Amino acid sequence: QVQLVESGGGLVQAGGSLRVSCAASGSILSVNAMGWYRQAPGKQRELVAVITTGGSTHYADSVKGRFTIGRDNAKNTVYLQMTSLKPEDTAVYYCNAAGVRTTSRLNGMDYWGKGTLVTVSS
Repeated sequence: QVQLVESGGGLVQAGGSLRVSCAASGSILSVNAMGWYRQAPGKQRELVAVITTGGSTHYADSVKGRFTIGRDNAKNTVYLQMTSLKPEDTAVYYCNAAGVRTTSRLNGMDYWGKGTLVTVSS
């Protein structure tokens, strides 16, 4: 019923910039928050940044000052603008939508995208 599709991943050199985007589709009534998580090989998935419908944001300490999260509520899209990238930023980045209400399911549910790979070379 709800699908999240990420785009924009790829290869980039250290110090460079990259923007990943995510679009949610389906019979969506509302979304409480959308965010980005990442998972490096052999590591646990971790929160990178999150933004609420009202515009409040939260960033992991490791990306503060370098990454910016934004959203378009009308289009149910979210993006992550990454600058000053470091090799340790290399990971699969997953889009998350929390508290999603649809026409067939009024209680809030969480949905995940399939992920997009970001590789930062040294």
